[in-house]
Amino acid sequence: MSAPLIDPFARTIDYLRVSVTDRCDFRCTYCMSEHMTFLPKKDLLTLEELERLCTAFVRMGVRKLRITGGEPLVRRNIMSFFEGMSQHLGHGLDELTLTTNGSQLERSAADLAAVGVRRVNVSLDTLDADRFRAITRWGDLAKVRRGIAAAQAAGLRVKINAVALKGVNDGELFDLVAWAAAEDLDLTFIEVMPMGDMGDGTDGTLRLDQYWPLADLRARLAERFTLTESAHRTGGPARYFTLDETGQRLGFITPLTHNFCESCNRVRLTCTGQLFMCLGQEDMADLRAPLRAGIEDAPVEAAIRAAIARKPKGHDFDYSRQRVAGQMSRHMSHTGG
Repeated sequence: MSAPLIDPFARTIDYLRVSVTDRCDFRCTYCMSEHMTFLPKKDLLTLEELERLCTAFVRMGVRKLRITGGEPLVRRNIMSFFEGMSQHLGHGLDELTLTTNGSQLERSAADLAAVGVRRVNVSLDTLDADRFRAITRWGDLAKVRRGIAAAQAAGLRVKINAVALKGVNDGELFDLVAWAAAEDLDLTFIEVMPMGDMGDGTDGTLRLDQYWPLADLRARLAERFTLTESAHRTGGPARYFTLDETGQRLGFITPLTHNFCESCNRVRLTCTGQLFMCLGQEDMADLRAPLRAGIEDAPVEAAIRAAIARKPKGHDFDYSRQRVAGQMSRHMSHTGG
């Protein structure tokens, strides 16, 4: 194994999130515009190129690999990529997992389990079918719930990621918590981030008005439950709490009210070979050029190390009064969920 990846702030980078496609069969309002222009196929890394890059990262100390998109399971032949990366499990790589909208899980769950995937995150913000359609624009809640059931039947541990949206799903807080407990699903709430199209309010998607600080959400939960902070960690940014009355564990990802930058161990690779050292900064490194320059991996590793040496201390996300600071022009689907 090569020397580990250490950034300028002495943080070990051992977690890579890889977007294998910018395409998705949903159009979630906080992730992409309804009429997206997707990247031309020639700009995308092939699955073989993605595997070569990810293998280099594993060789350099990455121990957790999360596959994202867009929706990763809509990419043609994506299971061949999972099969290739699964060869590293137990040989440098501790975990291979993915974040999905759940639409393709019904047909893919058993195959994912067969190659060594043990956990999946499913993005699901509401249990109301009409509201689900409004948030995702194109999604079918019943199909997603069948996908979740298929994942559980295949032995996968499922975590639900719910974006907290004021005026949208705030009335479902206790319903979501109760449903997750009844179905034996982990549940994490996420603050909506200022990325991509912030909306002008004409279609009800003004992101500033939808921002629901998780401190407020936790205060709502505390009216009914006793929340005790947990030492549980999954290698990502979530902080976990236990509801004492039920024993249920909830996660909170708070990039705005309480950022987690001091412990950041992650970088993000896009489907075009751009490496973003921080979700909330525009600086990135082009890994596609050295990757395609030849068969030698040394230039690729050198480019990765040079990028990690530029990893910033933290992001600048901030909602304050009636403006947004630190907004990113790129859509979340471009960088990876």
